[in-house]
Amino acid sequence: MKNIVGREDEIRSIEKYYYSGRPELVIIYGRRRVGKTYLIREIFENNFSFYFTGSIDASNSTNLANFDTEIMACGGDVQTKSKNWSDAFEKLKNLLNKNKGARKVVFIDEMPWLDAHKSDFLSAFDYFWNSWASANPDIFFIGCGSATAWITKHIFQNRGGLHNRVTGRIYLAPFTIGECELFFERMGVIITRYQLAECYMIFGGIPYYLSLFEKGLSFSQNVDKLCFAPNAPLKNEFEELYHSLFKNPLHHIKIVETLTAKKSGMTRKDLCDTGGLQENGHLTRALKELEQCGFIESFSDFTKKKSGTFYFLKDAFTLFYIRYIRNNNTKDMYFWTNYAEDGGHRAWSGYAFELLCRIHLSKIKEKLGISGVSTNTATWRSKDSTPSVQIDLLVSRRDGVVNLCEIKYSKHPYKITKDYGEKLEYRKMVFAMETGCKHALHTTMITTFGLTKNGYFGAAQSEVTLDDLF
Repeated sequence: MKNIVGREDEIRSIEKYYYSGRPELVIIYGRRRVGKTYLIREIFENNFSFYFTGSIDASNSTNLANFDTEIMACGGDVQTKSKNWSDAFEKLKNLLNKNKGARKVVFIDEMPWLDAHKSDFLSAFDYFWNSWASANPDIFFIGCGSATAWITKHIFQNRGGLHNRVTGRIYLAPFTIGECELFFERMGVIITRYQLAECYMIFGGIPYYLSLFEKGLSFSQNVDKLCFAPNAPLKNEFEELYHSLFKNPLHHIKIVETLTAKKSGMTRKDLCDTGGLQENGHLTRALKELEQCGFIESFSDFTKKKSGTFYFLKDAFTLFYIRYIRNNNTKDMYFWTNYAEDGGHRAWSGYAFELLCRIHLSKIKEKLGISGVSTNTATWRSKDSTPSVQIDLLVSRRDGVVNLCEIKYSKHPYKITKDYGEKLEYRKMVFAMETGCKHALHTTMITTFGLTKNGYFGAAQSEVTLDDLF
């Protein structure tokens, strides 16, 4: 496992289940390209009693034929072709029965892709587990998939035979920015922390995307190679990503397209008014699925009114793709290198840095010394003030403090001017008056390189820098 960066908690959990002495049904899930398959293969060094992966958009008969092929490769009996998944799991049972007493690791990857049209996969798996595997203490079954919405609905929330049968759930999150730094160090990629922040703002913490970097190229050259060159490997990634996760992704894509237009987030009404979406059950389901898959997140309005939920885009690559790749007709294979100083780049970077900070909220709390304090994260918009006030990120603390966060992305230490200092005080005053909040209000500046120590520096009660996010 020497090649694995991070993932210490996940490895400990998998080892705990492996040595439990009980039959285990462990589900590992997370966004596509996040490294689920790689992690399991590295831990077990590809030593499985049986390994199989579903094929996207394949017919049920194709997946069954592939399953039979893998059974045969492992020494199983395939004298007759599997007509359905009941046949297939019966062959798997017979294969596993050949070696009694030893711990048998069964790894079925991309389970959601096996649930094809008119497939009996779920019912057959249900029967396989409940009628045989769950009574065999030597069975360690790992199910894996990127379609988190499918796994949640059909496995975790199953109301049939699989109800409460899962013995372990492991969510594999994207890397943190600190883990990205370690990953690049292992690869020999030389990159500054400022560049690494921009890298995270483009690619998120997705290991597969980072693995495509070439150590002999500059950061901007790598971005051009991956996204804007004639045969760039990530040019079609957006469509492939959403079509692999959702059976009918057009609604999901419309939602994230709409959210890219407003970094301050949108309510359901905003989404309908701006994106032309219908306020119905389809919207509810799509929002839920996008949140389950880690593409968006929701924050309550600080006042906690019924209609006060705001949805924010969370996936960095989605934002970058919609802004710069999808409709890029410049044919400039050095687009990112030439675009770095453009005003549009500055607007995007401010939005994307806020996204990065939201993802690393635990590190922000750590810097503020409140890791152990119960908190609620929210957003807030003024209803009455002129000029209007909005706070995109605030942390309400159990110890009687609310941190009103201001997030600024720049190449140099950020300077609070007299006018900006007055704006920060005005924001506090409006927030206190309209919400009736009795907590102490602290302005927290989150910046790349800290604050310039001038006469207005004291307008912020606390500060967090890019280094703190590592």
